[in-house]
Amino acid sequence: MTAVIYARYSSDSQREESIEGQIRECTAFAEKNGITVLRHYIDRAFSAKTDNRPEFQNMVKDSGKRLFDMVIVWKLDRFARNRYDSARYKATLKKNGVKVVSATEVISDGAEGIILESVLEGYAEYYSADLSEKVIRGMTENALKTKYNGGTLPIGYQIDSDRHFQIDPLTAPFVLEAFKRYDEGATMKELRDWLNDSGIKNTQGRELTYNSIQHLLKNRRYMGEYTYRDIVVPGGIPAIVPQDLFDRVQERMAKNKKAPARHKAEDDYLLTTKLFCGYCGAYLCGESGTSRTGVVHHYYKCVSVKKKRTECHKKPVKKEWIEDLVVRETMKIVMDDAAIEAIVSMLMDLQNRESSSLPLYEQQLRETETAIQNMLNAIQQGILTKSTKARLEELEATKEELETRIACEKLAKPRISAEFMTFWLHRFRKLDVRQKSHRKMLIDTFVNAIFLYDDKMVITFNYKEGATTITFAELNAALAEQKTGSDLDCSTAPKIGEASALPIFTSSLFTLHFSLKTDSPILEVIGNSE
Repeated sequence: MTAVIYARYSSDSQREESIEGQIRECTAFAEKNGITVLRHYIDRAFSAKTDNRPEFQNMVKDSGKRLFDMVIVWKLDRFARNRYDSARYKATLKKNGVKVVSATEVISDGAEGIILESVLEGYAEYYSADLSEKVIRGMTENALKTKYNGGTLPIGYQIDSDRHFQIDPLTAPFVLEAFKRYDEGATMKELRDWLNDSGIKNTQGRELTYNSIQHLLKNRRYMGEYTYRDIVVPGGIPAIVPQDLFDRVQERMAKNKKAPARHKAEDDYLLTTKLFCGYCGAYLCGESGTSRTGVVHHYYKCVSVKKKRTECHKKPVKKEWIEDLVVRETMKIVMDDAAIEAIVSMLMDLQNRESSSLPLYEQQLRETETAIQNMLNAIQQGILTKSTKARLEELEATKEELETRIACEKLAKPRISAEFMTFWLHRFRKLDVRQKSHRKMLIDTFVNAIFLYDDKMVITFNYKEGATTITFAELNAALAEQKTGSDLDCSTAPKIGEASALPIFTSSLFTLHFSLKTDSPILEVIGNSE
């Protein structure tokens, strides 16, 4: 029998030793019963009242591969704490030939075992519901006394020994000043930068974000209002912000919400973090401006020019023009069967290199099965000795061990077929590039980096997720050493009338050199080319 172990604990207050204890007892149960454990699925700080648990879902999904026969849990309440989820997922596992077994609860396979299992599952659900009621009752009592009930503590407050809110003399003045500045016209971005420069951190010790400022300005606790569920106690907390100032800030936030949001502008720039200046290597960030006629224009501008850090002469480029250009050239790659075939070939080669053990185990298994068949043929012909029997037992043990190793490898690194990779890549051909979400998906998947000059640009494409971005220093060095045979060979923009070449690429990364003057693409290879 082969099995996997599922372990879980509910909250951050429980320690890692809880998992170790569950794993230890489940492993001991498996060893006692001669069960081979293939892997562990562990959910940390996830309640079993819901099935929204990552490793739990992975375990159910992997059961469909039929690589294990059993799921071992410390107790049945680790698997689920409500009868609906328990019955639903046990039925799914049973359909896949997998049984759920408790390592510490003795449940027989007979009719009485069904009753006992139902009682245990019902008790687990009762315990969870009862505990929830007790916790809510206790927190309600705390709320009536305006005591701290846990959760994220707002900036500007601290908790005293009686669990009441008290003003923090160090950070409260910054909160009041933030409200005043916003009321006087400051933006949330300016407040964020000011608070971060002042050394104010959130409760996790991290820098404040735009959302942090938004939540801070909306938090009604700052005007002294204590809230828990349906309980609202005005004046239950020492106020940091006067109510008239708080109300004015809410009115201004509501007014700004209806206006075009400035902080959302950067979300519309699809090439953010991928577009670099070809001259100084800095990012090109999105900006907008309004003409005298009231028309808003969007464009990308070199950060060095914007902040005047260097004397970079890169000119701004129109947002729609360059995004359309990148999308169009990326779609040419997607629609090229030779390109897709080369990418799939690279991915298969990478997959084989990453899982080098699996082909070896499969070859050894085939050789072992052949040896066993030869031994059985010899026995049928009357050749049976002590050595024959010992050798057959040895081969059977080797086969079982190899099957276990192969199952473990497949669970850890499931193989993807070339047909599925090709099918997945072909789906990009059906994208509607007029839709922003489809354009973003296309660029995020295929485009690695874009180096933009005034007369040409270099687009580097990924063939796998997480590919290393080619830095400007590497690209610049390659351009400078073009005549020395660099493997980052790049040509300048072709002159008007020159023919362009389109060789088949066979490398992990490829670049598209696009002349901004002639609209003539030239595809060249980064790496060893043929």
